[in-house]
Formats: sequence, structure tokens, C-alpha cells
Amino acid sequence: MSATHTHSAGAVTGAHLCEPDPTYRAWLPDRLADSVRVAVNRLAPAQIGWARGSVPQHVFCRRLLIRPGMTYTNQLGFTGERAKMNWDSPHPADGEPSAPVDPELFVVSVQTAAGRPLAVLANYSLHYVGDVGPGHISADYFGVFADRLQQLLGADRQDPPFVALLSNGTSGDVNNVNPRERRAPQPAYTQIRRVAFDVADEARRVLEGLRHRREVALSATTTEVRVITHRPTAAEVEQARQRVGGRSVAQLSGWQDNYARETLLLADYPEALPVPLQVFRVGELAVAAWPGEIFASTGLELKQRSPVQPLFNIGLANGWYGYIPPPEQHALGAYETWRARTAPLEVDATVKLVDAFLGMLAGSR
Repeated sequence: MSATHTHSAGAVTGAHLCEPDPTYRAWLPDRLADSVRVAVNRLAPAQIGWARGSVPQHVFCRRLLIRPGMTYTNQLGFTGERAKMNWDSPHPADGEPSAPVDPELFVVSVQTAAGRPLAVLANYSLHYVGDVGPGHISADYFGVFADRLQQLLGADRQDPPFVALLSNGTSGDVNNVNPRERRAPQPAYTQIRRVAFDVADEARRVLEGLRHRREVALSATTTEVRVITHRPTAAEVEQARQRVGGRSVAQLSGWQDNYARETLLLADYPEALPVPLQVFRVGELAVAAWPGEIFASTGLELKQRSPVQPLFNIGLANGWYGYIPPPEQHALGAYETWRARTAPLEVDATVKLVDAFLGMLAGSR
């Protein structure tokens, strides 16, 4: 079970100075169960195929190295970090990207036995786009992609309906615009449509002539990895408590208030957490499910080292453990590595997770 990433929906986790919406949280589980029920009721003979493409023009590392000789003060008032997030870019301190991106678009296609499009699961390592209107609720570019692909495949108004899905890859440090270039103002949803249409066009191209098979072996493996949490010291907790005071979440504002609140929440975490990992096999294909916002370099590492090929990664799956940067990115600093509930795991977390995945893949059939 995985989620996509949008900053324009109901609050489920309560991150970033907001509380979870209790009505939405009560409503959501039954709707998820409904989707499974509907799928089971529509079971029918089918055939499956998969292939990969590339959409490099919409993925940029959003973490930039600080140029040699420059000093940068981050949103918490700290200096001395060797990298920065792109929220105030372009900036005189902006240097080269701190890590690679993954431009691959992976597509899994399911057709009826007669060859009619039934479903497509695509996977792309882009965080989200985010140029929605003020106060709008939106599925971001994921929803536009699904609608556009349906149009391109001529699968509108089918019965049963065609289902298109776009999953998050490993995109915790990936944005859709070049942080070193200034973007001109544009109407809401312009960039969402631009990105979604390009990704849908490439998906259609990959699907053309794709060979589908009616017989493939299916399997799934799940495990849990014990990962240490990165909790604050007693002095840091006291400092955070003094900053928050008796104020409610609605009375807090700004990055320093948010960091103080996150510090207090993280102080109540256990010493270690069981982090769930999952591997699916569809014939020769492997799918790795990660429970957080994984950096592109970590996803690329698993793709390259996996004993099963091809492989693609789905993030935000089976839980949310915040950003999970690799050790070399922790050493650089910047937002995604700050000790907070949005990055609660130890520095070597990805090392443990990659090793666990490699063991699962080696034993998969």
C-alpha cells in the first residue's frame, strides 16, 4: 500500500505545523478497503507486460552544494552546512547538485485477455509539482497523468473502467524545476499539466508494441528492519519546550517553531523502530517498496546492485518514516537531514535497508 505526494490534500500525518484532520482520517480507511473490494469483484483473465522509458527534462536535484568560499544561513539560523535546499534559489551560494537524479519511467501494463487496456502502473522519481491554486485540493500531477493516459490510450468510458496509476519512485531530493534558474510566473496548474503530459506521452510510447504475457510467476516478501531513531538530547528538548511554551499548533509559525515542535514529538519516539520493507516479483520483474522519502541515489544504488533485473522502486509504501537520506547526504546537512520527525532515522538507515533488500531479492523467486 503506497501513497503519492501532494501538498494540497487533507492532513493525515500532521506534519509541518498542522494537526491530522480527524474526519478525513476516519473516512479514509473504509475508502481504501472499498478500492480493494471493487478490484476483487472485477477479477478476470488478464495479461501483463512491462518496459522502461525516460523523462529526464523534469527531474532536478533540489539539494545544492554551497559554493566554496560562501557562507549560507539556513531557515533555522544555522551556518556551516555544506548543502542547501532550493526554497530560496537561485541564490549566490548555489553550487552544483549534491547528488544524481533518476529519470527512468517504468511502466507495468495489464490488459484483458482480448487485449483491451485494463490498468497501467507507472513509476517516476519526482517528488511532486505543486503549482495548484490557493486553497485548492488536488492530486497534483499524479491525477492529471492518470486522466491524460486514459485519453491517449482511448480507454475512456470503459466498463469496467480503465485504471491508471502513477507511483512515487525514490524522489526525496528531486524537484521538477531547475533550482539554478529563475522561473517566470505562470497560471496555476501550468507546470502540473506540462509534467503530467510529458510523462503520459512517454508512457504511451513505451506501451506501443509492448509484449504482454498471460502466464507469469507472482510472489511477495515482507520483512522488518530495526533502525535506531535520531532523538534529541535533554538540553535540545528543554530548548524546544521553552520556544513552544504553552502555544497551540495554530499559534506556531515559521521554521524555528516547526523545528521546536518536531523536536518535542521526536523526543517521545522509541529508541528504535521496525521499518517494513517489501519486494514483489512479477516474472523477472522486481518491485521494491520503501516506507519513506528515499533519495534518488539510494534508489539507483538498489537498481544497480539488485540480483534481479529489472527492478523499480516505490516510495511512501507501507508507512511514512520521513526523509531517509544516505550517509553522505547527512554529512552535507540541509533540510532533509535535520533531526526532526520528518527525518527521524539514524544516519546509516539506508545502508541497513539496502542490505536487507539485497537479501530479500537474492532469496526471491
